[in-house]
Amino acid sequence: MDSLPWMARTERDVHLHDPQTLYRHWEDEQWSPFAIDLTADAAGWKDMTGEDRALVHWALSSLMVAEERITTKFSGLVGAYGTEEEATFLATQQVDEARHMQFYARFQDEVIADPQTISAHVERARKQLSPAFSEIFDKALVGAHERLVGAPADRGAKVDFVTTYHVVIEGTLGLTAFNFIARYLERESQLAGFVEGYSKIHHDEQRHIAYGTWFLREAVRDDPAFGDNVRQTLRALLPAVAQALTPPDREGTDWDALGASSDEIRDFALSGLSRRLNIVGVPLDSL
Repeated sequence: MDSLPWMARTERDVHLHDPQTLYRHWEDEQWSPFAIDLTADAAGWKDMTGEDRALVHWALSSLMVAEERITTKFSGLVGAYGTEEEATFLATQQVDEARHMQFYARFQDEVIADPQTISAHVERARKQLSPAFSEIFDKALVGAHERLVGAPADRGAKVDFVTTYHVVIEGTLGLTAFNFIARYLERESQLAGFVEGYSKIHHDEQRHIAYGTWFLREAVRDDPAFGDNVRQTLRALLPAVAQALTPPDREGTDWDALGASSDEIRDFALSGLSRRLNIVGVPLDSL
């Protein structure tokens, strides 16, 4: 499931679609968060029991909080565009993130809880999450966004933000979460409406990650010193990423969740990260 249709499988010399091409893809791939039937999900959620229900609830809480953060902490990148083509693509990503937040909020309204404001859903969901999650989304992402808003012409600040957002959050946490949550729900024939919406979100995020990979490769090609920005950001955040992927009440490094082992989850996350870093020109073993 961790594949990018906008790039080939070779690495450093791979063809990456530029922002204008990605914008055209966006125009052809519209969907509505209110068009997906969640009727069966509401009944199915009530029938779910035990530890797996608790794990799915934790995963959905993570998605709710993450989407609120990445929707509201993105405008700085739109303002830091390099060309008009890049500006228009980045504007589509902000629309995507708002759409994703609306879908998760609707799922909370109609399946998990009573209808409430998005902020109320986020506040409730936060109680499920670990300090590592806050380290990534409330500190690192917010800090990188504030620096970029304060200096939109600073390309180093833009590299830092894109590494945090597109590489760490979407490309590592996001793709890994989708692979194992969707696989579990499909195998168990549960929450089909959620899986449909989540799959559309995943498709959007592949397009976003393609942009981030393109931008970072161009930045590092123009000035190899920006590779140090990528390395520094990853060194700071990867320990928190490992912790954020660990479900609550799990100790140590050897555990199972939703039918997957901790080794399988870590290997999936690191293999995808390694492929994208090779394309960028900052191999994982250079960190």
